[in-house]
Amino acid sequence: MQDEDAHLLIVDDDERIRTLLQKFLIRNGFWVSAARDAAQARRLLAGLDFDLIVLDVMMPGEDGVALTRSLRETRETPILLLTAKGEATDRIAGLEAGADDYIAKPFEPKELLLRINAVLRRVPKTDEPAARPKVLHLGPVRYDVERGEMWRGDEPVRLTATESALMRIFASCPGEALSRSKLVDDLGRGSGRDGGQAQERAVDVQITRLRRKIEADPKQPRFLQTVRGAGYMLSVE
Repeated sequence: MQDEDAHLLIVDDDERIRTLLQKFLIRNGFWVSAARDAAQARRLLAGLDFDLIVLDVMMPGEDGVALTRSLRETRETPILLLTAKGEATDRIAGLEAGADDYIAKPFEPKELLLRINAVLRRVPKTDEPAARPKVLHLGPVRYDVERGEMWRGDEPVRLTATESALMRIFASCPGEALSRSKLVDDLGRGSGRDGGQAQERAVDVQITRLRRKIEADPKQPRFLQTVRGAGYMLSVE
């Protein structure tokens, strides 16, 4: 069941798709705003806070990947990309830019709804009661398991919704290798219409991004390790 207080922003230059999505999501309990391009989206974002952005990749002017990359410089609002069917390069570029998930056009509205709900469930809750934190140490980086927060010294490390979800998964079983297929399942992505291999490659991209925030040398990871034939493992001090 979705969070009925969630406010979504739909960004798509196709008026028909934009209107249909807005009506469908409103019927399913969301607050929904819509923008026809990146410029209008920026104006809305300047005055409103959104729980998730549904963003088309192919737009005139500033495209969805460029807008995602720009937004990630200042905010961690979850982003779900709408990509052209078969354009795997766009999906990978979007994930590398900071998107949390993607769905290929054409898609079933119910599938979009399931993916939106899955991303929203991965967003760390900020109103949980305070508790004595359990902290994992990753060199100069520390991860507060209870709060879902990462710090490098006194500076907070920004995590996207998917990166936060991955850290919670790894922190629940440090020292244990987790397969890519299990990570796909635990992230709530399922195989989808793109097939399991595409989803596993998307997880690889998310791991690469997370390593950049944890490791001194992401190409030779010390803490978020690749276990040959088994998957990935979080090794803590």
